Amino acid sequence: MRRALTSRPWVAVLAIYVGSRILSSALLEGLFALATARHWPFASHRSHPSFFTFSGSWDASFYKTIAEHGYPTTLPTDAAGHVVPNPWAFLPVFPGIVRFVTAVTGLGFYPAGVLVATVFGAGAALMLHRLLVLRVPERQSLFAVVLFCVGPMGFVLQVAYAESAFVFFLFSALWCLLSRRYWLLIPFAVAAAFTRPGILALALALGVHFVLRFAAWRRTGSVFPWRERVAIVVAALVTAAAGLAWPLVAAAFTGEANAYLDTELSWWVGFVGRRHFAPLTPWFAMAGTYLGWAGIVLVVVVLAAGAWWLTRRSTRMLGPDLTAFVASYWLYLVAVFLPQQSLVRLMLPVAPLLGSPVFSRTRRRRGLLVAAAVVLQGVAVVFLWFLGYP
Repeated sequence: MRRALTSRPWVAVLAIYVGSRILSSALLEGLFALATARHWPFASHRSHPSFFTFSGSWDASFYKTIAEHGYPTTLPTDAAGHVVPNPWAFLPVFPGIVRFVTAVTGLGFYPAGVLVATVFGAGAALMLHRLLVLRVPERQSLFAVVLFCVGPMGFVLQVAYAESAFVFFLFSALWCLLSRRYWLLIPFAVAAAFTRPGILALALALGVHFVLRFAAWRRTGSVFPWRERVAIVVAALVTAAAGLAWPLVAAAFTGEANAYLDTELSWWVGFVGRRHFAPLTPWFAMAGTYLGWAGIVLVVVVLAAGAWWLTRRSTRMLGPDLTAFVASYWLYLVAVFLPQQSLVRLMLPVAPLLGSPVFSRTRRRRGLLVAAAVVLQGVAVVFLWFLGYP
């Protein structure tokens, strides 16, 4: 068995993933049964709840609407004429795949959504391992997969949400970047762009990659052929265009130039009131609303801590490309995202950081981290289903 795991690491990755799905399913099913028996209110409670509808909580109902009815051509508004939350905030790849699965299998949206998400979760775990082994030893890569699968947000890999599909496409694109398969990167990046927001970070990382390779060529004369230069530039431009396309699609279908932006801002109202959007301000707006000047200082400290982490020697061992992507993705979150309960879920794309040796240096540290991850996953399930829905 050990020889099989060594010669076929994908077997080890899938074994880790299956074990983590047993863990997450037990947590979800246990809490669902307890909440149902005791009549506790929980996220997206329905008249006939089941494990699958429980696993399709939060905003999964919007994906269901898209899969069954498509997108509205008229933006819904409240009595004052303000846009309210609607399907245009969610991208079409995940509900499109679920719709295909429901047509083929006859399953309802929620069982099909859980099935699709779980399969993509397995693919994401495999691709995380494949891209990390290009930079770090096998053992570090496998332990990163363990933390990715059993961590606080491990259950997201199987709920009827687009996260697992997005990280699969993203990790596949990052693997293409690290292995310099630039043309192959493009379809994965485009698929990711229409699965969840955030792919603009990859476009920026491609730009950094080009600059670093060009600088190395000028400094040392390392090989940087023109065909690769063209491929990088084209991949970056296509990725950026795909990342910016959805607001244009929403505008074209609804006839409202700010359809997508107004839809996204409608989710902010319950946290910071009705605001106009300005890049790089959401974190400060959220912190200032609840903590005043102390919140502004806290945001600065958090940003400084993130910069410090990226400059650590253990992080730099992952290589400049992964570091550039993580920095770009964090910049994206700070630029456009209002931090609230969903922030931890949106950190899944930076899972390559788990390949750092700081997480796997000793057996005791590995054991403590896994134990903490499992406990925190249970805490996260309780919090996100019963206290603060994302």
